[in-house]
Amino acid sequence: MSAPAIRVENMGKRFRLRRAGSQTFKSAALDLLKHRGAGRNSFWALQDINFQVARGETLGIVGANGAGKSTLLSLLAGTKVPTTGDIQTRGNISSLLELGAGFHPDLTGRENVYLAGAIMGLSRRQMRERFEAIVEFAGLADFIDQPVKHYSSGMYVRLGFAVAVEVDPDILLIDEVLAVGDENFQKKCLRKMEDFRRAGKTLLIISHDLGTIQSISDRILFLDKGRVEGLGDPREVIGRYRTLSRSRQTGGHEREWGTGEARIEDVVFENEAGQTTDLFESGQRVRCRIRYRAEKRIEDPVFGFAFADANARLIFGSNTQIEGFRVPYIEGEGEIALNLGPLPVSAGHYLFSFSLHSADHRSNYHRLDHCFSITVTSESQFEGVCRIPCSWSEKDVTDA
Repeated sequence: MSAPAIRVENMGKRFRLRRAGSQTFKSAALDLLKHRGAGRNSFWALQDINFQVARGETLGIVGANGAGKSTLLSLLAGTKVPTTGDIQTRGNISSLLELGAGFHPDLTGRENVYLAGAIMGLSRRQMRERFEAIVEFAGLADFIDQPVKHYSSGMYVRLGFAVAVEVDPDILLIDEVLAVGDENFQKKCLRKMEDFRRAGKTLLIISHDLGTIQSISDRILFLDKGRVEGLGDPREVIGRYRTLSRSRQTGGHEREWGTGEARIEDVVFENEAGQTTDLFESGQRVRCRIRYRAEKRIEDPVFGFAFADANARLIFGSNTQIEGFRVPYIEGEGEIALNLGPLPVSAGHYLFSFSLHSADHRSNYHRLDHCFSITVTSESQFEGVCRIPCSWSEKDVTDA
């Protein structure tokens, strides 16, 4: 059995918190003398981290903001040093950890490509052999001799990703920066990562796009508050992550109950472009894909939903029966879609409930009360929850 590409044992990373504002020489000296390092002035970003990544494996990394994901990749890349424990890697590593990392703003794209190669230990001849492929992948032929400080965020990412993959590393580390690219570039990157996997390379990737990371990963590592909360099958671990996320976002209002003859397995939220997301603009349409499973044939079931604010106060609710949409029967696995018109609500967090019950309301097969949440952003400012179109006018006193 070959040695793993990455081995992390009992690893922890502690950061020391510094005081805001200026600090006198006296206060700095006193801080050094006290050196109560692990006390009030420090925090552990990661603790007791243990895992291995086999050669040729793709490991996805998920977790809320601040969970320690980016810190972990920085430690694996060698740009940070662990406070405790040990990290072992086998093979050369290429990384794309943050926007523009490693690029000098005053150098041109061409100069930065060669600089990146030199940092990775590649000769100028080796980089010349790869240069055209890098420029072609990035799509920056017309801008490669311009200083990168004039590049857009998308151009930064395209060039950074092209360099990271075309230097032919054994291990590739990718942070969420891919989200900056446009849809076409993201598809291009996914195809490149698939080629990378087929070549037997090792890939670690952070992403908040749970659908994508589940589809490309062999295993998922779930970090929460600096600790490992899950490691294993992508579907299972992402399910655990979603459950924890929903529990926190719903503020303890969630409740699940029912007789169980049929169940709502999952609800996926999509925006107008068909992308899975839980972030919407006020006035945007929402599509809810409700996946269900019925253990036996159930005649005339009714699917319902309720939309509430963050304090579980009802805003609106309806069901298939009210809307005159008859579902003759359900049996086995299936899916039904709820299409909501433009949400006229203010910015904030909102809770969704979904139900599956009999037409006479006597049998509640499955109810998920306040178990799903979305976030709405809005550029408009108004009081209350819903925006009602309004205008003002002033009566001309001369008309009296």
